[in-house]
Amino acid sequence: MKAEAVVFEDRNQVGFREIQVPDPTAADVVVRTRFSWISNGTEGSYLRGERSNGESPYRAGGPPVFPRVPGYQKTGTVEWVGSQVDGLRRGDWVFVASSRVDYGVTAAGGHVSPAVAAPDSIWKLPDNVDPEAASGLVLTQVGFNCGARPLVEAGDLGVVIGDGLVGHWASQTLGLRGARVAMIGRHGFRLQLLQIDGAITINANDTDSTEALQHVASDSSEGIAILVDTVGAIHAVNESLPLMKHDGHIVSAGFYGTEGVIDIQKLRRGEQTLHCPSGWSRPRMDRTLQHIARGELETKSLITHRFPAREARTAWDLIVNRRESSLGIVLEWD
Repeated sequence: MKAEAVVFEDRNQVGFREIQVPDPTAADVVVRTRFSWISNGTEGSYLRGERSNGESPYRAGGPPVFPRVPGYQKTGTVEWVGSQVDGLRRGDWVFVASSRVDYGVTAAGGHVSPAVAAPDSIWKLPDNVDPEAASGLVLTQVGFNCGARPLVEAGDLGVVIGDGLVGHWASQTLGLRGARVAMIGRHGFRLQLLQIDGAITINANDTDSTEALQHVASDSSEGIAILVDTVGAIHAVNESLPLMKHDGHIVSAGFYGTEGVIDIQKLRRGEQTLHCPSGWSRPRMDRTLQHIARGELETKSLITHRFPAREARTAWDLIVNRRESSLGIVLEWD
């Protein structure tokens, strides 16, 4: 079966081409993609050749990482339903995580249409959910997981390092749970998109990380109750330890490559808990979709750019070369 897909041909080489995808079986669903949401950090690091898989850095002499179909999230309409599949019918709007491809070094990809997937990778969208707003559901769930993992008491100070998408959704989740949120980032444009009552934003370009952490910690007599690192800043995590509340929580969601070393003994002194969320699970995806449907997690206001899927090269040029300020970037397949 033929499909169109975004492909990473080699390091920093983006294309759009026809590829082969598996013929659907009686246990599969075929979906016509309408929106696919780019994961700037993860997909950008794959394009630069920094990863061999989701959590492993590329090492010279390791298995090849190109070519590949990037991505892992999209929404669209059901075109065909296998005879063994229940609960879906032609025309339904659905979210699809990675679907199957016969191209390159992996058997799965996100930016592809039509998509062939099993029901365990598909969520039927509630009628009140905008399909574009839900097209980043996996990544939204990552941010939700970051904000949902730590214990939160009303008024706790939660500091989020990073003003990317995961940082925004982690901040929204912490705020939803009653924390006072502070976001430290390096993009004034993105920091301005944080719409949480009473939230503090600090541009780290105007100060060093130590001063930024000290500044937000001074806002609480007990110190930082929750620290969420979304960018892989291990130095900032280590610098935060003396500023943490006793029994506080650290959430690590960045990609550290070979630099992710933390001294467990230092955590023991303050009885801090380290959470290391990664990937997705169906229960967390279900909860995230419920929050979107209730308007408790905002997604669409974070979309700053939309490109036709055939112009994917321009989208990744924006991400890699940072020609202008951006945050959420969606490919349109209609």
